Amino acid sequence: MKLVRLAAFAVAALAAGSAHASDGVKWSEWSDDLFTRAAAEKRFVILDLEAVWCHWCHVMEKTTYADPQVKDLLASKYLPVRVDQDANPDLSSRYGDWGWPATIVFGPDGTEIAKLRGYIEPERMQALLKAIIDDPSPGPSVGEAFEVKPSASAFLSKQQRADLTKNFDESYDEKLGGWGENQKFIDTDSLDLAITRAEAGDAIAIKRARQTLDAAIALIDPVWGGVYQYSEAGSWSKQHFEKIMSFQAQYLRQYSQAYALWKDPQYLKAARDIERYLAAFLSGPEGAFYVSQDADLDHDTDGHKYYALDDAGRRKLGLPRIDKNLYARENGWAISALAAYYNVTNDAKALTIAERAAKWVNANRALPGGGFRHGEKDRGGPFLGDTLAMGQAFLDLYAATGNRDWLTSAAKAGDFVAAFRDEAGGFVTSRTAEGKTGVLAKPAKLLDDQVQVARLMNLLNRYYGDETYREHASHAMRYASSASAQMMRPLPGVLLADEELAIEPTHMTIVGHKDAPRAQSLHTLARALPARYKRLEWLDLREGKLPNPDVEYPDLGEPAAFACSNRICSFPSFNAEELQATVKQMAKLKPSRAAMN
Repeated sequence: MKLVRLAAFAVAALAAGSAHASDGVKWSEWSDDLFTRAAAEKRFVILDLEAVWCHWCHVMEKTTYADPQVKDLLASKYLPVRVDQDANPDLSSRYGDWGWPATIVFGPDGTEIAKLRGYIEPERMQALLKAIIDDPSPGPSVGEAFEVKPSASAFLSKQQRADLTKNFDESYDEKLGGWGENQKFIDTDSLDLAITRAEAGDAIAIKRARQTLDAAIALIDPVWGGVYQYSEAGSWSKQHFEKIMSFQAQYLRQYSQAYALWKDPQYLKAARDIERYLAAFLSGPEGAFYVSQDADLDHDTDGHKYYALDDAGRRKLGLPRIDKNLYARENGWAISALAAYYNVTNDAKALTIAERAAKWVNANRALPGGGFRHGEKDRGGPFLGDTLAMGQAFLDLYAATGNRDWLTSAAKAGDFVAAFRDEAGGFVTSRTAEGKTGVLAKPAKLLDDQVQVARLMNLLNRYYGDETYREHASHAMRYASSASAQMMRPLPGVLLADEELAIEPTHMTIVGHKDAPRAQSLHTLARALPARYKRLEWLDLREGKLPNPDVEYPDLGEPAAFACSNRICSFPSFNAEELQATVKQMAKLKPSRAAMN
């Protein structure tokens, strides 16, 4: 009976454009003619932007949208639309700050009237719907978008960097670890920035990174592996049990990189626990990766009850729903994470899985020109995030294997990303607008996207020496620099992008035939050396020069490794000890970003 109920719940969560048996609301799909219909029928549009894995989305479906008064109000004056945010990056990127569920109310002309974050209880929803009918003026939740005029420089000023660093430092929870106090999780860019500073010997950064990594182990499922989305109430032990690919990929990559830096066995175990969950639960038979696993088994068995059970107890009740959509973006994230894991473990199985996923995406999600669509059938798009994620994944596979085909694919992805460029500043999230009226007529332009574009294009410039990539990175950063000055929240990603644009990565090159055991051994060592910002190449002279031959390497007649910093290269290394010592010495030659203004 439990399995029957689970199947029914999954069907209800997936359904769109039809009446839900659980709540009786007639949900429409998001479509290009939505606001034409709303204008003709003189109705408001209410968007329920949810995630299929989201606990509070399920609670809101069971309570708020099942409330008789709410249903009557919706039927009288509204067009209710339910959208899966994972499947619709154009909408999720625009309203992601509102959390899930996000509730957006529009006028018939596409004007935003109200934007609300999270669970809305029935009484509050009743009041909201009535108030909008009585007075459809935009409320305070809408606000006005500020205009961003790109900066003249692609680099942060000394004062900007100081202000952003101060905000970043002040957001750290010195008592419990992590950035932020209420919801506890590892913020991606914050930890990457801390690890970058830790590599340079910053004692405070080392303390913060390790304190956070140690604490976040509490978010890893001890039974199946995989990481829960977050913990609430300022505690690491009050978990919310969604398992989402973005978090699996992020934590797998960062625990792998932390192990490379500190060789702490608990970090390696954390990475292994996440990798085994990916392989067992989120890996499909075709070789691609799924999106997420639900927080709850069903409406009656929530995650707190379910995930407290052992393996046998869980399987007896059935499995929480897995979203088996296959998106290019999520696969890109997983591929990058598995490459990082492979780098420190030399686990050939992990590399095989990563390459298999990359080949599947190439075969099933590729677009002409080097880009990627999101899913099997995209309503909007193409979307920037899919090609960004795959471009980074290709670069990571190139570093992990030395196979130039992956570098070529990365360059093609970068060229496709350039089509999202807005000459007025920055890069847009989607090539097509989400609608043809109101605020939706203009594609979103997110600060986080500018950061990711800048970082990808910068790396492509390092690998290819092509100044076109450099200019795209600068274009994104000019927008990000200006936008960050108008935001009060911590923006560690902007600091990361600024540093990477200004300073060359740790550059290591293996010179030798790829079938030579000593060259293979040196490449394995170079992959495992700690450097979050790395350019790793393998020069087999039988393949010709590297795409960016900015350094001329001698043919010594035997495999060797070289490390370079600021175009100054070390003497060749022929074994692990020499290579490690050389990389440490070259790291000392890197200039300080703070001293470059």
